[in-house]
Amino acid sequence: MTAEYQVHGTVAVVTLNNPPVNGMGLETRTAAVQGIQRALADDAVKAIIITGAGKAFSGGADIKEFNSPKAMTEPNLHTLIATAESSTKPVIAAIHTVCMGGGLELSLGCHYRVALPGAQIALPEVKLGLLPGAGGTQRLSRVLGLEPALNMIVSGNPVPSEKLPALFDELYAADADLLQSAIAFAEKIADVRPLPKVRDRKVDYPNHEAFLQFSRNTVKAMAGPFPAPLECVETVAASVTMKFEDGLKFERERFMHLIQTSESKSLRHAFFAERIASKVPDVPANTPVRAIKSAAIIGAGMMGGGIAMNFLNAGIPVKLLETKQEALDKGIATIRKNYENTLKKGKLTQEKLDQRMGLLSSTLSYEEIGDADIVVEAVFEELSVKETVFRKLDEVMKPGAILATNTSTLDVDKIAAFTKRPQDVIGTHFFSPANVMKLLEIVRGKETAKDVLATALALSKKLKKTGVVSGVCDGFIGNRMIEQYSRQAGFLLEEGALPEQVDKAAEKFGFAMGPFRMGDLAGNDIGWAIRKRRYVEKPEISYSKTADLLCEMGRYGQKTGGGWYDYKAGDRKAYPNEQVNAMIVQHSADLGITRRKISDQEIVERLVYSLVNEGALILEEGIALRASDIDMVYLTGYGFPLYRGGPMFYADTVGLPNVLSAMNRYAQGHQGQAWKPAPLLLKLAAENKGFNS
Repeated sequence: MTAEYQVHGTVAVVTLNNPPVNGMGLETRTAAVQGIQRALADDAVKAIIITGAGKAFSGGADIKEFNSPKAMTEPNLHTLIATAESSTKPVIAAIHTVCMGGGLELSLGCHYRVALPGAQIALPEVKLGLLPGAGGTQRLSRVLGLEPALNMIVSGNPVPSEKLPALFDELYAADADLLQSAIAFAEKIADVRPLPKVRDRKVDYPNHEAFLQFSRNTVKAMAGPFPAPLECVETVAASVTMKFEDGLKFERERFMHLIQTSESKSLRHAFFAERIASKVPDVPANTPVRAIKSAAIIGAGMMGGGIAMNFLNAGIPVKLLETKQEALDKGIATIRKNYENTLKKGKLTQEKLDQRMGLLSSTLSYEEIGDADIVVEAVFEELSVKETVFRKLDEVMKPGAILATNTSTLDVDKIAAFTKRPQDVIGTHFFSPANVMKLLEIVRGKETAKDVLATALALSKKLKKTGVVSGVCDGFIGNRMIEQYSRQAGFLLEEGALPEQVDKAAEKFGFAMGPFRMGDLAGNDIGWAIRKRRYVEKPEISYSKTADLLCEMGRYGQKTGGGWYDYKAGDRKAYPNEQVNAMIVQHSADLGITRRKISDQEIVERLVYSLVNEGALILEEGIALRASDIDMVYLTGYGFPLYRGGPMFYADTVGLPNVLSAMNRYAQGHQGQAWKPAPLLLKLAAENKGFNS
């Protein structure tokens, strides 16, 4: 059963038992309603307790049921709450650990609430593009007051139970036995009548009109493209301006509206995609993992230092290795400076700073890192340099140590072959800045042992990264796709666009930054080096030479004070450069291309659909396990707009036949050979299916 029923003297206890967080799916709701009805039918029972088994009271509704018949199949969540609220015997919610979403809404429908301290209390629906849809917006303000309730609902952030005394009738000591304490409370109030109902309370807030208008203005400015935060304000406002039943009806209408929005569908897709990314079909969840109690990082540059900080933040000691003392000192100074900047912002204490720096040591000798459980190399992106490092690591590292490469494009299988232990080699592609970016591409070589892969996935969680598994290919998932995106950006310049127009169109679509601002930030010389390699290895692939001409001008980006744009000291703003724009126009003339006006829609479609088409090839080749993994790479590593769900999910929302139609149109134009559709895209479009269906 997903809810258990027991009687302790005169008190019935209904325990939600649906691991891991007692989500209130149809089976759990049914069992809970049956438990309450059973208690009501037993004359010996005077009071009813609802609590949760394991590590949660309840994490809320089962969002897998959203947009499915199960969500509204009786008993739905409203019916469960109404059953508790209308009970003729007192119903007490005994709360511990986690009480969120529908779980909190259920507790607000109970007559009483008791709790242990430290329980995380939240209505986090806004994070899924929704609002609390089972009375949360109407009841929470009646208990906490208008302002604190609105803050909780609009932010969706959890608040510890001890900071919400108004929510609870009793709050126990941390070491108290919750069930025994709740039973004692139930016995004490068993005969109290009338039974208190949250719905009967009034929200008393003087001059609420002015406060609500202020809230609307503030939330509107912060919500960006997401409609849910403002809808939260309006539904909470209804708790003041409408009768309870009318407010409940209004809340339900707004919830049903939001659940159909593309923004909410995208957020829910991302929510599930993040959770499924760590699941690899042939690596069972119970695969033993190797202990990671210490780490070594090869290279103290920006990337190596950022990677080191991830381990330090997780409490894992790090030994940083460099070939020269000067480089080592500079790297350590940069790490300290990064922490000091965080300290100044109030996001880190001096104690934590000292603790993390205390875990960091350095060396110039490979022999001194041999005992580390994992070593991550972050040296220059050149196979011969990686070969030198991995041959040395093979000599010095202890048996069972994981040898990880931070390569962003190189062949992990070739790197593994430089050792006598290819099973211990894996790619861990951190994204820059490594101490900030959430994505970790975990590259599985053909010899990588299953326990090494399982360990890397577990480690990504410990480092607070989103780990996504990729197979071996040039550029893996993210950089292989971004190359096609960058090619289209270059062709757009040749045909008539300028960097500023392309970037503005991409940013209006929702990208964190457009392709040319991104190039200036990463360093245009990096792309130049990759293209030089491509000209030799893959001469059949065409590129715009505009970016090469830019690099020949010495304009590598922000690090040289200018790239596609100019930059001023202490100012990250991109200022268009007339000389660069003139070079672009002249290059079109040299190619014999008559420049034309290009619409923002064409810019966005060409940039995004180039990602989609390459993503389809990556899926077909098995480089990515699933389309949602590709979306996670782009949402967490490349600034793709969260409210569009990632490139593959976005293509599904547009409709693959429409994507294909646009691609066929662009195939008639300049560099049309770049638009050869992936077979998987053709197949799914013909079947009118999506990548995620």
